[in-house]
Amino acid sequence: MAKIRDVAKEAGVSVGTVSMVLNHADYGSPAIREKVQAAVKKLQYVPSEMARNLSLKRTMTVGIIVPTVAHPFFAELVEALEESLYHLGYKTMLCCTRQKENAEHVFIDMLQRQNMDGIIMGAHSLDTSIYEGIKQPIIAFDRYLSPDIPVVHADHVLGGRLAAQAFLQHDCHHIVEISGSQKVKTPAGEYHQAFNEVMQAHGVRTDIVSLPWNAFGFKESLELAEQIFADYSDVDGILGSDISVSSCLEVAVRRGIKVPEQLKLVAYDGTYITQNGICRLTAVRQPILALAEAAAKKIVSLINGQQDNLPLVFPPSLLPGETC
Repeated sequence: MAKIRDVAKEAGVSVGTVSMVLNHADYGSPAIREKVQAAVKKLQYVPSEMARNLSLKRTMTVGIIVPTVAHPFFAELVEALEESLYHLGYKTMLCCTRQKENAEHVFIDMLQRQNMDGIIMGAHSLDTSIYEGIKQPIIAFDRYLSPDIPVVHADHVLGGRLAAQAFLQHDCHHIVEISGSQKVKTPAGEYHQAFNEVMQAHGVRTDIVSLPWNAFGFKESLELAEQIFADYSDVDGILGSDISVSSCLEVAVRRGIKVPEQLKLVAYDGTYITQNGICRLTAVRQPILALAEAAAKKIVSLINGQQDNLPLVFPPSLLPGETC
C-alpha cells in the first residue's frame, strides 16, 4: 500500500507539499497540483482520513442527541439529519438519552475534547445548565437550552391553529389534549397554547393531560388513553402526538366508539404511522426534512465559523385523514 512519502517521491516534491495539495484545493501552482494528482492516481494512494482530520483539526463528525429512536418522530428526524450531514461531508454519532444517566455529559465532554465537531441536541433533558458557557458549535432542535444556542423548530403556533381548524369544522364540544411533560421547556408547547386560545374563543371546552417525563412508548400512551376515556366520558375530540392518538384510536375501537362519527382525532407530528393502521389519521405534519436540512447546514456553518441566513422556523401543514 502506497504511503504519502511514496507519492512525494513519485511527484518530485516534499511530503508537506503533497499534504497541502490533498487538503487544500487551491494550494500550489497548477503544475505542482497536476504532478501530485498524477502520482496519487498512479500509485493508487488512499489518504489517511485520520491524518487529514488532524491537519484540519476536525473529526468531520457531528453528534445527534435525542431521547430515543423507537419514537417515530425521532426516527424520521435522525434519518433525515444523518442523510443531510452525509451530503455535507460529515458522519454522525448518535446518543439516545432515555433511561441513561449522564449520557449528555459524555457527549459534551467529547465535544470539548474535540472528539466531534458539533452537536445537534434534541433530547428532553431537564438539566440544561451543562450547555451554558460552551463555546463549541451546538444547535438545539425544538429545545430551549440557552440564549446563545440557535433553536430550529416548526411554527407550532400555526400548528396549533391548524389543529383547531380541523376540529372546529365538526362541531366538537369537549376536546382532550395529550401533551408531553410540562417540565420540559420546548417550542412544541406553543401548539397547545395556540390551540386552546382558538378553542376557548369558540366556547369549546378543553382539558390537558400530560404524559410522564421521557414517556415515549406505546405502553404509556395506551395506559393514558384508557385513563382519558375513563375520566372524560363526554370527550368527542382528542389531540396529541402520533403515538398518543394512535393509542386512543385503538382503545376507542375496543370500546365500540365510532371514529369519526362519535370521536374526532388529530395527531401532531404527521409521521409515517399516521398513514398506516386501521385508518389514516388526520394529522398536523411537521416538516421534518426541511427542519433536518436546516439544522445540518447551521451546525456546519457554526463549525466553519460562519453565519447563514437560513430560517430557524418552518411551517407545518395539515394532512387530511379519516379521523376528523
